[in-house]
Amino acid sequence: MSVGILKRVHHIAIICRDYDKSKAFYTEILGLEIIREVYREARKSYKLDLALDGTYIIELFSFENPPERPSRPEAAGLRHLAFEVDDIETSVRSLNDQGIQTEAIRTDEYTGRRFTFFTDPDGLPLELYAG
Repeated sequence: MSVGILKRVHHIAIICRDYDKSKAFYTEILGLEIIREVYREARKSYKLDLALDGTYIIELFSFENPPERPSRPEAAGLRHLAFEVDDIETSVRSLNDQGIQTEAIRTDEYTGRRFTFFTDPDGLPLELYAG
């Protein structure tokens, strides 16, 4: 048996177009905690470190005029970012109440767990997955 060199996922980096809108989305709507916020003058770029339940998870970046990236569900590359939730109906209702559209809740045919998709302000596909 091979021993892997990886311990865990350290963070996920996301580049946004509208920093204030994305910051509000990830902190006020999704409830991630701000660890550190830095403005890098030389790059004219913000870097926002965010945590979930005290664990560092996302680096949110802003850059001037970032290039487009395909984010269709079946495009090559990162497909989506999934967050585990305790109660999917309550979580979906909370997002919907804040103007965030979600897809219909589906059931994973292999695990029997329920899930749905929605997007961040830049169209990045996000998933809620019932734990």
